Amino acid sequence: MVHARVSEEMPASCEAVFDLVHDYERRLDWDTLLREAFVEGGRPPERGAIAVCSGRWFLGGLTLRTAYVTFDRGEVAAVKMLNRPPLFARWAASIRHEPLGENRSRITYTYNFRARPSWLAFALDPVLAVVFRWETRRRLRALRHELARVESRPAVR
Repeated sequence: MVHARVSEEMPASCEAVFDLVHDYERRLDWDTLLREAFVEGGRPPERGAIAVCSGRWFLGGLTLRTAYVTFDRGEVAAVKMLNRPPLFARWAASIRHEPLGENRSRITYTYNFRARPSWLAFALDPVLAVVFRWETRRRLRALRHELARVESRPAVR
């Protein structure tokens, strides 16, 4: 079982970061991992909603179907995997937000997973852990850059 945590300081409030992370209309503008992302039934992201996220082909193209188990705007959201894509027997993640001052916050992405098949997990877990940590850092940096870009736009009158 792999358990890891990646944090990044963000140039926006907890609420602004939370809103952008869970805005599925804008998710592909910044998310370096995904080629598709939506909430089933066109629902808003909320506790009980099911999100579907498909990775880019060069990263395996896996699709995770997850259910929101926690959704507290500006504080924390957590999901657990519902389907069984290749390579993952279990997968869950949470995103916590911590205020650091005016228009600054820290996002912490915590995840755990178990590779499959189980008889090969001893070899797959460490490899997937390295790839997933690298991509998670990359995604959070891209999120930070998107927030900085949005914040630097002149106000529309």
